[in-house]
Amino acid sequence: MQKITTFLTFNDQAEEAAQLYTSVFKNSKITSVSRYGEGAPVPAGTVMSVTFELDGQPFSALNGGSHFKFSEGISLFVNCDTQEEVDAYWEKLTADGGEPGRCGWLKDKFGVSWQIIPSNLGKLLQDKDPEKAKRKMQAMLKMSKLDMATLEQA
Repeated sequence: MQKITTFLTFNDQAEEAAQLYTSVFKNSKITSVSRYGEGAPVPAGTVMSVTFELDGQPFSALNGGSHFKFSEGISLFVNCDTQEEVDAYWEKLTADGGEPGRCGWLKDKFGVSWQIIPSNLGKLLQDKDPEKAKRKMQAMLKMSKLDMATLEQA
């Protein structure tokens, strides 16, 4: 068993979120769904929690009520090897009410923050030539979804 697992608390969309996330990432699946029983603060049979894997990494999600809110202080970071990956994840995670952010950040329709980042971004921003690094940083700061070709050319 993995020692640390990401645990996400939703109002009442844990199963819907897990279904979306497992449809977006390869090697992903819902591993279990548990439901509230009689005497719970919600109707019996309502989804309580969902465990799932994204690209083999375990996650847990709970329907905990409306007093739980997501913030940008925590995000899920996705390394992308190609622009096609960046584009696909960006499109799927901003669909149906998600919000694009700045510099590769977005919020999905549930309010979860994601960073969709080219895996070579760190190398580009730390170019040995300080002027090149500055141009790349300035280019990135103007972007919402990151464009690898534009960053490489900056």
